[in-house]
Amino acid sequence: MANSLTLSFPQPDVAAITFDLPGKGANILSLSVLEELRVLLDQLQARRDLAGLIIRSGKPGTFIAGADIREFLASLGAPKSEVVAMCRRGQQLFQRLSQVPFVTVAAIDGICVGGGAELACWCDRRVMSSNSKTEIGFPEVKLGLYPGWGGTVRAPRFVGLANALEMITGGENLDARAAMTMGLASDVVDPSILDDAAIGVIRSEQQTREYLKDREKWSGPLKEEPTELGFLGATASAMIQHETKGNYPAPMAALELMLETCQLPAENALVREAEGMAQLFGSPINAALINVFFLTDRNKRDTGLDKSGVAPAPIKSVGVIGSGIMGSGIAAAALKSEVPVALTDANAESLARGAKQVLEDAAYSRKSKGPELGKTLKLAPLLSVTHREEEIATANLVIEAIIEKEEAKKELFARLEPQLRPDAILASNTSTIPITRLAAGLKKPERFCGLHFFNPVRRMKLVEVIRGAKTSDETVATAVAFAKRIGKMPVVVGDGPGFLVNRLLFPYMNEAIELLCDGASMKDIDRAATMFGMPMGPITLYDLVGLDTAVYAGMVMYQAFPDRVVASPLVPAMVKQGRLGQKSGRGFFSYQNKKGRAEEDPAMEKLIAPYRRGERKFSREELTNRLFLPMLLEATRMLEDRIVRDVRDVDLGLIFGLGFPPFKGGLLYWADTIGAAKLLEMIKPLEPLGARFQPTPLLKEMATKGRKFYPGGGA
Repeated sequence: MANSLTLSFPQPDVAAITFDLPGKGANILSLSVLEELRVLLDQLQARRDLAGLIIRSGKPGTFIAGADIREFLASLGAPKSEVVAMCRRGQQLFQRLSQVPFVTVAAIDGICVGGGAELACWCDRRVMSSNSKTEIGFPEVKLGLYPGWGGTVRAPRFVGLANALEMITGGENLDARAAMTMGLASDVVDPSILDDAAIGVIRSEQQTREYLKDREKWSGPLKEEPTELGFLGATASAMIQHETKGNYPAPMAALELMLETCQLPAENALVREAEGMAQLFGSPINAALINVFFLTDRNKRDTGLDKSGVAPAPIKSVGVIGSGIMGSGIAAAALKSEVPVALTDANAESLARGAKQVLEDAAYSRKSKGPELGKTLKLAPLLSVTHREEEIATANLVIEAIIEKEEAKKELFARLEPQLRPDAILASNTSTIPITRLAAGLKKPERFCGLHFFNPVRRMKLVEVIRGAKTSDETVATAVAFAKRIGKMPVVVGDGPGFLVNRLLFPYMNEAIELLCDGASMKDIDRAATMFGMPMGPITLYDLVGLDTAVYAGMVMYQAFPDRVVASPLVPAMVKQGRLGQKSGRGFFSYQNKKGRAEEDPAMEKLIAPYRRGERKFSREELTNRLFLPMLLEATRMLEDRIVRDVRDVDLGLIFGLGFPPFKGGLLYWADTIGAAKLLEMIKPLEPLGARFQPTPLLKEMATKGRKFYPGGGA
């Protein structure tokens, strides 16, 4: 097997260890790679003629992407003593970088996260490239863990406790400039001179010997005043509770660990880090979040097809028809990735508004919380705003995002298709109308598909690629590749009402109204959902989506599944009274205060009263089962109907399109933690409520045979 690490000498007294895993797009720290590192450090440790060692990557744009998560998965059931030993081995290996008799410098170009960031932190100095891809961070909390190879000990000692707490409990990466400002990087240079800069740091440290003073300082405790520690702990704890709602234990565990160990010698702190890691590693939440990691990892590699040899066509320009919220969001996503975009709308005023929104969204910076001038100037020439559909028709990909009415869309397609390039793909952003129906009048239905983005497009990662009856493999592959190019997660879905996400959302929303009519309070329904882990309750979601939109979607779903959809008159009655939700200032809640926040509306009780079938208190378990079991049963029907290609698409779609709680691993992963037989027991008392609670053949078969949705225990 080819080596993953090579040792070279760019100068006679300067060694370089280059990470370059053969056949891999990124460097990861597997056990075999760590063993190679140990052997090379053994070779260098005894030398007294070296001035320094550079740790670098042979893969431009990628330094080290962390530990091998597949090896983590294999160790999930390990005893706590083994987890402690595993952490200690990693700590002690990396620690050697701070003990060898020469300066160690990490030369970082590209992504440097997790175990890679810890390795870099054990070096005496870090030089980072100005490459836009260069970032450093500790994302372990997103796997239900915290850094376990010395990150919680090293980072606070050279960037300060407050900075380290923010990095480690938040799990977000820093770019090179931010890392330098914080003290994590010694210098930021052009990638072409990164090695020279690292050698320059070694020469400087040879003269000043500052690295030796820092080694001594960083091996001791931090000097923090008790009152400052108390204040920092209280504010950080409040922030973590607000962000995690208590559902993710790792950030709080990291906070408590770092507050405790910052005043210990580094060696003692390392032992505590390893012991604490054993409490998190292999926990149900850790396992669930690792499942989510593999869902996203698979999605990165998935072409959208179950066969190879179908190449996606290059998309050199995009046309977007419709400049409303969705159209402008789609155009902005493409423009942000520097894809030339032509935008049009029948309404001139809407087009002007939409064009402004496109540029603002495309140039948006999370750091400044607004558009960046430099980005705006760079992207503006790539945006064409036009009133002429023939200008749109020159694009490789044309996306329709007009009003959600079938006839309006069909009229547009009939007018537009003859003007399109022969190789163009036409796509609809419809959220409800079957793609096969929309394609009925097209001359080239094989070059037509659904591309359903979610609102707000800037934040929502998921895109449903909907395959009509005649959609070609090349069209699917091209749509998937385009979605990935603009930073989205595409999931290929078979045609049908609601596609994937909305088909599974509707049973949940529908059941909330049924619970309301059965006597449950709006507050209790929403609280049951948020306690389960949803970002908001279904009643609040009705107001956010718009009750008129919900009525229209409900009609589509009722026509498709009349046996399973209960057509309650409550929501249509609210729409007749002008209660459309947030957009009208009143829905289930009132939004007529100065801040536009949801408040209870006394008038709602009178409005609901005629539709109440009773008045009783529901337990939280009853509410949870009523809300989520219909969603699960509908997912099994979708699997039976082969609407999705894989169970993993269901879970990915619901997490990134609906906000299903990641700490539960996905709807079907959550179902596996309960088991099919137990689920049937939970469903049994609800069966009298109707067809929506009837167990499906798939679930019955799984219970009989002891099968799971994930036979191997996870993605």
